[in-house]
Amino acid sequence: MATTACFIIVSRNDIPIYEAEVGSTVKREDAAHLHQFILHAAQDIVQDLAWTTSAMFLKAIDRFNDLVVSVYLFLNLVSIHTRFMLLHDSRNDDGIKSFFQEVHELYIKTLLNPLYLPGSRITSSHFDTKVRALARKYL
Repeated sequence: MATTACFIIVSRNDIPIYEAEVGSTVKREDAAHLHQFILHAAQDIVQDLAWTTSAMFLKAIDRFNDLVVSVYLFLNLVSIHTRFMLLHDSRNDDGIKSFFQEVHELYIKTLLNPLYLPGSRITSSHFDTKVRALARKYL
């Protein structure tokens, strides 16, 4: 597992709808704020790249010291330009891609829930548990 990993889902309105620190190291008090700042700064790069590529998985779009930002983009009728963003220090591209693909399936299941309003925060403990299990498995 990556020693540092922060995962967020950003809606089409650039609003984070899910966040999780999924790394395995002891976290500093300011680490969460630093991770949010790095991921927020990388969103401009994602916006530019989204129009120039047809790829869904963007391996390393930005770097900060030894941390790398990887992104998974997807389009559908409900959640256009939803982005999965992962800040990590791992070099396991295949594992990261598999993580994104499985979280994508989990997110689609959440969208199919009639009680979930697309674009609102994901507060399901089941979703959170599954994401953290996938992070342990792939990262």
